[in-house]
Amino acid sequence: MKVTLKKLTSIALLSLGIITGNQTMAQDIKVANEKKWWKEAVVYQIYPRSFKDTDGDGVGDLKGIISKLDYIKSLGVDVVWLNPIYGSPNADNGYDISDYQAIMKEFGTMADFDALLKGMHERGLKLVMDLVVNHSSDEHKWFQESRKSRDNPYRDYYHWWPAEKGKPAFRPGAFEADGSGWRYDKTTDSYYLHYFNYKQPDLNWENPKLRQEIYTMMRWWLDKGIDGFRMDVIPFISKDPEFPVITQAELDKNYHGRWDVYMGSGPHLHEYLQEMNREVLSKYDCMSLAEGAGMLTSTALNFVDADRKELNMGYHFEGTNLGYVPGYFKKSGPYSLVDFKKIYSDWDKVYETKGWGTIYLGNHDQPRMATRWGNDAPEFHDYSSKLLTTFLLSMRGTPYYYNGDEIGMVNAKFDKIEDYRDIETLAQYQHLKNEGGDLKEFIEYQKTGGARDNGRTPFQWNATENAGFTTGTPWLKVNDNHLTLNAEAQEKDPKSVLNYFKKMVHLRKTNPVLVYGKYTLLDKENPAVYAYTRELDGKKVLVLLNFSTKNATANTGINLKKAKVLITNYANPFKNGILRPYEAVILELP
Repeated sequence: MKVTLKKLTSIALLSLGIITGNQTMAQDIKVANEKKWWKEAVVYQIYPRSFKDTDGDGVGDLKGIISKLDYIKSLGVDVVWLNPIYGSPNADNGYDISDYQAIMKEFGTMADFDALLKGMHERGLKLVMDLVVNHSSDEHKWFQESRKSRDNPYRDYYHWWPAEKGKPAFRPGAFEADGSGWRYDKTTDSYYLHYFNYKQPDLNWENPKLRQEIYTMMRWWLDKGIDGFRMDVIPFISKDPEFPVITQAELDKNYHGRWDVYMGSGPHLHEYLQEMNREVLSKYDCMSLAEGAGMLTSTALNFVDADRKELNMGYHFEGTNLGYVPGYFKKSGPYSLVDFKKIYSDWDKVYETKGWGTIYLGNHDQPRMATRWGNDAPEFHDYSSKLLTTFLLSMRGTPYYYNGDEIGMVNAKFDKIEDYRDIETLAQYQHLKNEGGDLKEFIEYQKTGGARDNGRTPFQWNATENAGFTTGTPWLKVNDNHLTLNAEAQEKDPKSVLNYFKKMVHLRKTNPVLVYGKYTLLDKENPAVYAYTRELDGKKVLVLLNFSTKNATANTGINLKKAKVLITNYANPFKNGILRPYEAVILELP
């Protein structure tokens, strides 16, 4: 790690007793709380395929997003993170890129993109693109050349293993029925690596020519005017090209038994990220976010400590993995709120004096947050949706909010495999079928658990056919509840989930304590209530969240008689310290 003059000075003064450890921590906190636009932003994630279709082909498009820019602006958000829109054969809904400087034909043209970017910037919105550079499509020209011969100039743009050396050591392939990350290619009698689907071969970052191709592409987009990148599985980019055998004992000892931690611990990972920062990111006022696959509390600062000059922030999977049973079922069971609180408190501690964190509960790879973390039963749906919004927008770290969650969209809960489109779910189903497993049980698990299509059903704009998403046949079935749960109805209802979201965004923006304030967990063993304070510059607020279906109280040790209610998800504030089911309240303390 680079040691700055400022840091050396602090160490020297500390050793001489001129400043104390507390003073040093205070200085670090001041640096960590240095104001940045990407710290204060609320990020709204759009899944283009499911947002709004304008040409009737059943697939969302860029013109659809353009048509809804005023809606997006009305939310009060600052940044739009756009899932991949690049040229792609669509094996994994755009995460298999065949042309990084083109637009997928289903989504429109580059002229449409330019109009979208212009429209966003005119409204004060920033645009962050999804950067997918751990792998490409097997239809990318690089791979098409790479597989032609062993001496092709593009051969080393990917990871190849000659068959005469025997079968390569196991590496996981997440979207394959057999679980293998190697695929045999007859043309050159070799295997190629793919951590995901076989149509997503992994790029060889050990090749400096490949890295320069990527940096050139990134600069091209930034010069066009985009405001940053969300980097898909970026911790996976560095590999050991020898691909040694990894025993279970080694995996358990060094990587906590997790392949994702192994894959995110490559020998040159941070060298590459520092090079990327030096050659690209540092030259722009842009935002950089790591999808932190394999990231741990013990390693997170390696990515986002400003002194390391790598990325701005990353997001972890520990929270969203809570309650999952390992294996192909991905069953989502009842989760412990005590465990939930510990995870988010531990992660807040990571960024207490350095770096910057994120907070999210749903995205395109997750079930709907109202179903997964709240309660989608009719009597609790609105309250729990508003509670989750309160949590997301009152924690320290940049909040990421997935499209549709602002109106409380819920899991589709499809009854048959034919309704699913996601290659991960289909691969898991086929694997289980091959093993003679219980397929009915699998489908039941997907209704609340791991099926990514739960979060990808078309946006519910209104109560018309196909929820106003398309005039054609939607690529993925629309949730039947769109007749009562839709944006148009909620815009007219001042008590709706949507209008509560807008109020909560405004509250965060007008109260810096909710952005930069110190976080302190209270009553940590309480199984029903999540209580915490935020403090900044003499201002202190208390957040109380009842994650249960029954009345509950929290032992905060704080006298609330003179506390002022800043926001609550019930029509009238709670009394006598008793929180009603899924009640959320933020109080300003005297």
